[in-house]
Amino acid sequence: MKKFLIVLGMLTCLLGTTACTGNQEDAATPNPLQIDDESALAYAQQVIDAIDQIVVAGLTDQYASDAVLSAALTSWESAAPDLGTYQGVKEHTMTWDEDSVTIDATIDGTDHDAVVTIVLDSQGNLTSITTNVSLTMGELMTNAALNTLLGMGTVFIVLILISLVISAFRYIPAIQEKFSGRKKKEKKEPAPKPVPAPVPAAAPAPAPALQAEAQPDDGELVAVIAAAIAASEGTSPEGFVVRSIRRRGGRWKNA
Repeated sequence: MKKFLIVLGMLTCLLGTTACTGNQEDAATPNPLQIDDESALAYAQQVIDAIDQIVVAGLTDQYASDAVLSAALTSWESAAPDLGTYQGVKEHTMTWDEDSVTIDATIDGTDHDAVVTIVLDSQGNLTSITTNVSLTMGELMTNAALNTLLGMGTVFIVLILISLVISAFRYIPAIQEKFSGRKKKEKKEPAPKPVPAPVPAAAPAPAPALQAEAQPDDGELVAVIAAAIAASEGTSPEGFVVRSIRRRGGRWKNA
């Protein structure tokens, strides 16, 4: 970087100390740097050669702190794919006003030509360096057509997206109603009432005391009584006649 700055300083001093009559095309505005065309061409060649060497060597990061040189290197790198290999300066023109001098150097490349514009202030300091590739009319038309297609394609894509969004608006009320109906339904559903504790079942009433054992059959009872009487009297029970008996009020009585 120091070498490049030293070269630029020497060239600036050379341009500042060169005595010349200036460009006769505009005698009303004198050249603020008082440099001739040969000095301007030499200066442009030195600057362009230095920029190309820095880019080829990959040393652009070392000049990031210098705004002018960093912008110049970036512009050169952008033009390099279309320019091809730098061959040299073909021609140049120089214009000026009261505050600056502009040198337009046409450079030769293996693929395209380019114009490097170098702007110096009234003190000989670099203020701007830009590189613009010179394209043919056909290339310009092709680029314009591609840009147009790209722009139209972008517009159509945006319009399609907008139409899709608009067409989706008709589903919004249904979705909103669905969600709102679900919320209303959730609100209307009453909270479940607490289930009362089950009432314990009443204890079964004790079964009534069993009545006296079932009475034996009358025939059997008659036979038993007759046998008992006969046994007590020592007679046969065949001659006994026993009437039927019935129970009244818990007591046994003769009919």
